[in-house]
Amino acid sequence: MISDQELCKMRDHYPPLKNDLILRAARGQHTEVIPVWTMRQAGRYLPEFREIRSQNDFFTVCRTPSLACEVTLQPIRRFKLDAAIIFSDILVVPQALGMTVEMVPGKGPVFTNPLQSPESLKELDDNINVDDQLGYVYDAITLTRHKLEGKVPLIGFAGGPWTLMAYMIEGGGSHTMSKAKEWLFCYEEASHQLLRLLVHVIVEFLVGQVRAGAQLLQVFESHAGILGPDLFDKYSLIYLQQICQNVKQNLKQAKLDVVPMIVFAKGAHYALNKLSDIGYDVVGVDWTIDPEVARNKIGSHVTIQGNLDPCTLYADKIQLEQQIQKMIQKFGTQRYIANLGHGIYPNAKPEQLDCFVTTVHEYSKDLNHS
Repeated sequence: MISDQELCKMRDHYPPLKNDLILRAARGQHTEVIPVWTMRQAGRYLPEFREIRSQNDFFTVCRTPSLACEVTLQPIRRFKLDAAIIFSDILVVPQALGMTVEMVPGKGPVFTNPLQSPESLKELDDNINVDDQLGYVYDAITLTRHKLEGKVPLIGFAGGPWTLMAYMIEGGGSHTMSKAKEWLFCYEEASHQLLRLLVHVIVEFLVGQVRAGAQLLQVFESHAGILGPDLFDKYSLIYLQQICQNVKQNLKQAKLDVVPMIVFAKGAHYALNKLSDIGYDVVGVDWTIDPEVARNKIGSHVTIQGNLDPCTLYADKIQLEQQIQKMIQKFGTQRYIANLGHGIYPNAKPEQLDCFVTTVHEYSKDLNHS
């Protein structure tokens, strides 16, 4: 019997993949049904997840490959999802750079010493060995690839550079990100210096995840909507493009699979046409844009992902099915990955997510055969 510790290092001989729907959709190939997964599908809405969290700190789960693997697999056991996403957090990158981040119950992430001024950049470790600092994520990915037994592909991810920068300066969540935006106006060169550092680490991190077994990658630019068009172009879009280009180039040079890449810039409706033209295979959208408008902005040369309002899962079964069907009618059944417009909320009922997954599959199958 091979132990989990041994499986973590076996970065080959994975079980054959049985469901490649999401990979085909991401590459623009025909799918018989729409693939579906949800952001935060491994999370507090599941009682089995809450059981593990009751005994372990959030980042302990992230840093313990066997625990991260277990919670990644929990929704796959429950629902007929078409992808797993490794359990981790976007803030492992600031941690790797030397910052201390804690997950405070009822409050979310809190940085003990956020960046106060450009002088604070000297405190970051800009010569980190990404593989050493974030190797626990790679081990969790490799272990999960084996334990998935080929059921579905495994998604790796990282936070977008602007989003990470915002957290590192704000010291936690914020409705305005005004401290971080102040840097963009008052410390332009320092802002670019920090963003360049983050891009470098993110690229290495994402390539390492593919080397460890990730079959798709998603970049979460969660605070894009707080910027507006001009600031987004200057401080987010160009760096998102660099990430995509450099990851794909590095994968090719390393003779690794050039896996599909998804970009999710929440709230950046104004930039969807630009986001669809910087190399990503899939562009994710949130629930505040009409699917037809999003599809028109993004075009037909990339796949679109989204965008059911997470609160729709509070609706009764009939209402929920109607909203899902309406969404699918607008997006169409091809070059499309069904998802929520953001992460599933902790008080959602698991049976409602089951309804979401089942309805997407059954309704899209009917449409494809009609």
